[in-house]
Amino acid sequence: MLQSDGGLAGLAKQVEHAFEPAREVLVPILSNPTIVGVWALVVLACVGVLWWDLRSNNEPLGSMMKAVWTLVVLYSGPFGLAVYWYTGRTQIAHDSLWRRGFRSTAHCYSGCGAGEVVGITIAQGILALTVGWVAAITFGFAYLFGYALTIGPLMQDGVGFKEATWDALLSETPSITVMEIFAIGTDLLLAADAHMGEILFWSALVFSLSIGFLVAWPVNVLLVEFGVKEGMSDPSEMREGTAAGD
Repeated sequence: MLQSDGGLAGLAKQVEHAFEPAREVLVPILSNPTIVGVWALVVLACVGVLWWDLRSNNEPLGSMMKAVWTLVVLYSGPFGLAVYWYTGRTQIAHDSLWRRGFRSTAHCYSGCGAGEVVGITIAQGILALTVGWVAAITFGFAYLFGYALTIGPLMQDGVGFKEATWDALLSETPSITVMEIFAIGTDLLLAADAHMGEILFWSALVFSLSIGFLVAWPVNVLLVEFGVKEGMSDPSEMREGTAAGD
């Protein structure tokens, strides 16, 4: 057991050393109040554009997906808005595997991101636990929120709790696991010693969430391709359905 713990600690040190150049570049940027302030304004502007488009052009989208896209844009700003524009609007010309992968990742991302924010704030920001406990608790909250975002809608559609839970475990576990390994790992690499009152605590958390999205996207593409998960519905069909109803 001691050898195993030593091996893990050694591996962690090797990873930290390998990414030290990136850390030296990113930490000053993420700690700069001016840069972070400008980013916050950009995010607010992106959320405004999203809400305007949802109300003016994409009212047929369901309330859950509107909430999903709002969280995605809050987490990732212009990147999240670009993902919405490319994959989530009813005006997309045609659907594709890549777009379905993006929508599935966005759905997972919105719940896991919320869980990660709650978990890391409690574990690291409030309780000031050691790194191992921070990672474990944040993982737990990310899984909890990510599964809930799948189980809840399934049960609303009449699926039993047991079946909905099993479906969530099968379809969401691979992408949540990959997303959180990279997101939490990035956050701890950049801000393991930061406190809630420091800008770096929050900016590193936001940055790490986008890293998690990027690495989880190809995983979701594969899960959709092989039928492990269905992927979110084609939004252009909602537009067509509305037009037919008119």
